[in-house]
Amino acid sequence: MLDQIFDYLHFHFSVEAPIVLLILVLLEAVLSADNAIALAAIAQGLEDKKLEQQALNLGLVVAYVLRITLLLTATWVQNFWQFELLGAAYLLWLVFQHFTVNEDEENQRHGPRFSSLWQVIPVIALTDLAFSLDSVTTAIAVSQETWLVLTGTTIGIVTLRYMTGLFIRWLDEFENLEDAGYVTVALVGLRLLLKVVNDNFVPPEWAMITAIGLVLAWGFSKRTLIQAPEEVIEKTEVPK
Repeated sequence: MLDQIFDYLHFHFSVEAPIVLLILVLLEAVLSADNAIALAAIAQGLEDKKLEQQALNLGLVVAYVLRITLLLTATWVQNFWQFELLGAAYLLWLVFQHFTVNEDEENQRHGPRFSSLWQVIPVIALTDLAFSLDSVTTAIAVSQETWLVLTGTTIGIVTLRYMTGLFIRWLDEFENLEDAGYVTVALVGLRLLLKVVNDNFVPPEWAMITAIGLVLAWGFSKRTLIQAPEEVIEKTEVPK
């Protein structure tokens, strides 16, 4: 029974396995920076900080299940360009929604607002799935060992959760970071769209990573100006 399961998962441990696993984790971390910003911006649509954390935890659990499903059916999914077209359309719709949303009274852009935790969870899960459509090919190209890819994905989703938590804090600290994040989302969406039109038009992975790195560098270039609260000088009452 175990032999059959191992054969299905292509579980054949080798000396190179830890190295391949490390490469998969690093790829997940590098390629998920834009994903983390998008998820952080979506979670911030809930004004309650406690609900933000719950939305991320539950949303990424659903996202993990969808990622595993995608990986196990990757060979079949890659035969249908409609999946990539839907993923591209969804990501570009998120970008359009972000940049066309009304500005608030402080003249700062903000993403969509959610009134319920259960509104955010499917948006987080679908957003991660759309990003996964772009990275699943890379993961499979690195290793044909299914168990390695699944292990890398598991570690990757945990890494994504912590990165998203960091970006939630950084979005309040850096003025251009949210816009920069959505620009990188647009790059991923356009890349998926190009894959549908013609694979020859798709930029190489190193070019995408370089472009995303430059955009994120711009995002971290300007801190939000926070006015220090006025000090209230308490007058001590002089005893008579």
